[in-house]
Amino acid sequence: MKAIVHVTLKNGVLDPQGEAVKSALGGMGFDGVNGVRQGKVIELDLAEGTSEATVTEMCEKLLANTVIESYRIELT
Repeated sequence: MKAIVHVTLKNGVLDPQGEAVKSALGGMGFDGVNGVRQGKVIELDLAEGTSEATVTEMCEKLLANTVIESYRIELT
């Protein structure tokens, strides 16, 4: 079983990496980009029977800084 965790900064939290990407894209001639929010994707290869609750606990304890980040879990 695989879990894919998408971690992004919460709305209202400054994203300096996203701003750097936006600026670089503008410098390369991509003028239609109004904003960029950067995040991370974590793929977990899990033993069969691992619950979504366990993956949530992993996110809460290590994979996401829940003060400033949100996460979304996909089980496949």
